[in-house]
Amino acid sequence: MTIIDILLGFTVMMGLLLIGLPVAVVMVALGVAGGMLLYGPVLLNSMGPVLWGVSNESVLTAIPLFILLGELLLRSGMADRMYGALALWLGRLPGGLLHTNIGSCALFAATSGSSVATAATVGTVALPALGERGYRPARSLGSLAAGGTLGILIPPSVNLLVYGSLASVSVGQLFVAGVIPGILLTLLFMAFVTGESLWLRRRGLADASRPEAEVPLEAKLRALLHLIPAATVFLIVMGSIYLGIATPTESAALAVIVALLFVWREGRLSFAFLDTCFRQTAKTTGMILLIICAAFTLNVTLALGGITGTMSAWVAGLGLSPTALLFALMVFYLILGMFMDVLSMQVLTIPVVVPIVTAAGIDPVWFGIFVVLMSELGMITPPVGMNLYVVQGVRSDGGPFSDVVQGAVPYAMLMLLFTALLVFWPGIALWLPETLF
Repeated sequence: MTIIDILLGFTVMMGLLLIGLPVAVVMVALGVAGGMLLYGPVLLNSMGPVLWGVSNESVLTAIPLFILLGELLLRSGMADRMYGALALWLGRLPGGLLHTNIGSCALFAATSGSSVATAATVGTVALPALGERGYRPARSLGSLAAGGTLGILIPPSVNLLVYGSLASVSVGQLFVAGVIPGILLTLLFMAFVTGESLWLRRRGLADASRPEAEVPLEAKLRALLHLIPAATVFLIVMGSIYLGIATPTESAALAVIVALLFVWREGRLSFAFLDTCFRQTAKTTGMILLIICAAFTLNVTLALGGITGTMSAWVAGLGLSPTALLFALMVFYLILGMFMDVLSMQVLTIPVVVPIVTAAGIDPVWFGIFVVLMSELGMITPPVGMNLYVVQGVRSDGGPFSDVVQGAVPYAMLMLLFTALLVFWPGIALWLPETLF
């Protein structure tokens, strides 16, 4: 199969997606149609065992557990108290509650594993308080949309699980590799909020993001109790993986048990509560696993057709250095993220791209963080940036969608800058897993 055939197939796939066909349907249709053209009905005999093996892969069982974990913490009301606690500690910084938005997103990301859930949860809690204090809509909404993207970088992350499954990379190492980039990106967002607030104040421009009123230290210390559930869940997941006493799936199960105990302690545990959490978990898990199985259907055709080898040889023939290759991939993922959701983007590209970057000498664990960062960027780039629509959906003032886009643009630029720094200093992501493992 030539590179022209591959590019033609990719163009057909993008065209089908742009007219609105579900991504799972497109992948299965192209996988089966392409395989039948290349090899005939015998290909179908190969797809059955592959799909059976995928559906029985142990690492994928962690996906519903982490989704359930996020649902339990989301619907128990813990997010409201967590936001209030962080507001007491971060609200005095220049930028006021905008720091609380980003800090709460980072903390909730350490338990939910979902960008959309993070943005929706923190946005629902934060927007009423921001509106009462007269914060500019663009700055408020932008900080929430960008902060929500941390949900797929800070572990536990469903998208890192998907990458580990598709690329055959250790999920434990991916989780550990995401810790330092996640913390640094959070601090970068907060530094931007501080700098922007000081700049507006210095120019005498109206800036509603003033610091919150001073609160006694005793009240601040008491408020820290509300951060214990999220911190405990994060330590259980990362600690059990780091110490080698649990796999990612087992650590997720332990975290769910602890979360249930916290929900029970809050007096929210009931059959109705569990029914809601389990139903939503089943819906989300079904969607994710359907797309993954469809991706592996397409991967059978890609593997038998030698497409990965053809692409690798073509890229090698371009004579690109590893750094130039990564910057080319940054542009590719930036454009792709404008038109596709994160999961679709990952399952379509990872099976083809990972062998290419591995052949170029790029660490696949590091590349997992790179892919997740670029996927994060796709969450806040129109026209298909999911977090933009989520945050717009939870606001109640009926303002224009342009407010969200305008507020998110600076954070998108910061994420591009941070990804470039990661390219030049890969130790940002690799130092911790290399040290621990």
